[in-house]
Amino acid sequence: MEEKLFFLKILKAIIMDIQVSKLREKFKGKHYLLTTSDNITLFLRVWEPPKKSNKAILILHGITAHSGPYEMIGKPLSMLDYNVFGLDLRGHGLSDGKRGDYPSIKRLIMDLTETIAFLKQKFSILILLGHSLGVLLAFIAVNYCLEDINGLILMSAGTERKPGVYNPLSTKEKLKILFSSIFSPSKPVISYKRDGMIGLDDPLFNFKYTLRFMKILKVFDVKSLKTAEKLKIPLILGVGDQDQIFTVESAQKLLNEIPGDNKDFFVISGGTHTDFPEEGFVPLINWLKKIFNE
Repeated sequence: MEEKLFFLKILKAIIMDIQVSKLREKFKGKHYLLTTSDNITLFLRVWEPPKKSNKAILILHGITAHSGPYEMIGKPLSMLDYNVFGLDLRGHGLSDGKRGDYPSIKRLIMDLTETIAFLKQKFSILILLGHSLGVLLAFIAVNYCLEDINGLILMSAGTERKPGVYNPLSTKEKLKILFSSIFSPSKPVISYKRDGMIGLDDPLFNFKYTLRFMKILKVFDVKSLKTAEKLKIPLILGVGDQDQIFTVESAQKLLNEIPGDNKDFFVISGGTHTDFPEEGFVPLINWLKKIFNE
């Protein structure tokens, strides 16, 4: 019964795919619409500060998600006088694009660099906040537009996953994915499912992906950073002590592998991979005040 409900929700999400532009028109909150160089609309949710500020934070969301659930951190950060933006990746949330797909690595890179360039035209200080998948996106951004980035916040990431987080694919599933990648590369056929997922009741979440999207994720990790020397920008990495995917030790190891000396680390007591108690962000808030409010 649970599995049937899961796939019914996937079907609902696929049906919603053709209605993204209409949903976008109905959205009443503050936002920007960015037109990419290939004429696709990307959605940027906004949490505005109480007063005018030249500082901005760009949130890069995790797999399956979109910018909406990040209000839990977007709103508190905006109260620190940051203009906080949540980008819906292409094919996610209220952005255009085939659900759960990216046509190429090059297009993903361009979407990120064009979004960052758009924000840097408006704000002199830009900090990236990458969560889970968003950490890999932050690494891509560092490779291609480091000069436009003033700081990095990395959340819920590590060097290796806990064993047993994902069930291995059957031979039948592998063959289906292989044939789909050859004959219908834009068709999402890989189901993303693990314990503790959120968004099952949110039609804007994705739970199926294409093989070419998943391959992109394997291309980028900390070893792919192209910086010839240590990162000079400040960086902080946080992880929940109850994260279902990464251990605290794995997160600390990731931080150690990132080149640079200006690095901090914090553990969120009671935090999971996607859910954090409000008080868990206190170390991050203190870090921002120390680094960017002096």
